[in-house]
Amino acid sequence: MTESSPDLSRLKIDRDSPSPGMRRAFRNAALIAAGAVVLVVVAVVWLRGSGAGTPVQVATATLSGGGAGETGVVANGYVVARTQASVSAKLPGRLAYLGVSEGSHVVEGQVIARLDNADYTAAVMQAEANLATARASLIETESDRDQLQREARRAHEVRAQNAQLLSQQDLESAESRAAQAEARVRAQEARVQAAEAGIRMAQANLENTLIRAPFTGTVLRKDAEVGEVVAPSVGGGLTRGAVVTMADLSTLEVEVDVNEAYIARVHSGEPARITLDAYPDTSFRGTVRMTVPTADRQRATVQVKVSILDHDPRILTEMGARVEFLQAALGAGASATGAPARPRVSVPAEAVRTDGGNIVVWLVSDGRLERRAVDAGPVSGGMREVRSGLVGGELLLLSGVANPTAGLRVSVAPRN
Repeated sequence: MTESSPDLSRLKIDRDSPSPGMRRAFRNAALIAAGAVVLVVVAVVWLRGSGAGTPVQVATATLSGGGAGETGVVANGYVVARTQASVSAKLPGRLAYLGVSEGSHVVEGQVIARLDNADYTAAVMQAEANLATARASLIETESDRDQLQREARRAHEVRAQNAQLLSQQDLESAESRAAQAEARVRAQEARVQAAEAGIRMAQANLENTLIRAPFTGTVLRKDAEVGEVVAPSVGGGLTRGAVVTMADLSTLEVEVDVNEAYIARVHSGEPARITLDAYPDTSFRGTVRMTVPTADRQRATVQVKVSILDHDPRILTEMGARVEFLQAALGAGASATGAPARPRVSVPAEAVRTDGGNIVVWLVSDGRLERRAVDAGPVSGGMREVRSGLVGGELLLLSGVANPTAGLRVSVAPRN
């Protein structure tokens, strides 16, 4: 009886497919990962929807006031002196003396500098000598004229008494010499006048070497030093133009550029509140002096000059200033036509944004952002008028969130 051989093919190991246990482990891991992703997505959605998480710190601004006529036009500018001049010499020359410095108070006509004037002093002395010579020559010619006139009179008398003693020709010759002498006197008098004019010219040139204050004021800046060459107009090189720059500090005013959309609301003589960038907590009284009768087409602004009524030594020229034009309320919130005026407020320009073609602001209310559509005007002095949508007192988002969304939790950053 032949015994059959065992079937060894069943003992072959299939290395291409994983074992059932490994397949179960992979399936379980995939299910756990999918569940974790779902939980994360749900948590994120829930956090965004509920506003939970760490609030975003933002910068805000609180609107003050509210109601009609309580906010006016605001514009930025600089402090200038209405009376200011760069004082220069009338003649070119080397500066020999400078008697003032920055901050010096000078009065009108005071000598503040002097040019090297030795040659002009010599010119005056020469002109005086010329005048003396001309006057001496005039005396001499007058003496000759008087003598010849006497001789002409005697010849006329002799001829009148006896025509045989003096011929008519001799008489005419004597009269002619007297007339010529008179002409020489007139010419010499003209030379004397020319010499007098020459001395006045020399004295004027000498006076022009003295640089005097054109008005009473304060020296703001020295533009030249002793030893430098100065001239009425700068010609390049080492030549200086002005010697000093001075101003009358009692005529300080602020020049601001007002958006032309608001210029109709600015009137001459109306009050204004001036705040300097150097002293933001202090305001000064002002009044509109004039509106320059031309506009800047590039910036669409009109320059307005505001006089400073409060004279304070802290106010210096070229300081940055912010001017708010105070408009009188029209009859307790009523317009000129009798209808209630719309509430207008001014907000920082950065608080107004464009969202989907709409002009909006973002309010901070109970620690969350709230979108509010507004009707805003153009920017003036870093501020923007809001004609509708705000009444005053709201807390506005300025910065801190690039893309704000409604309901986002925020915290107000502390102010410095």
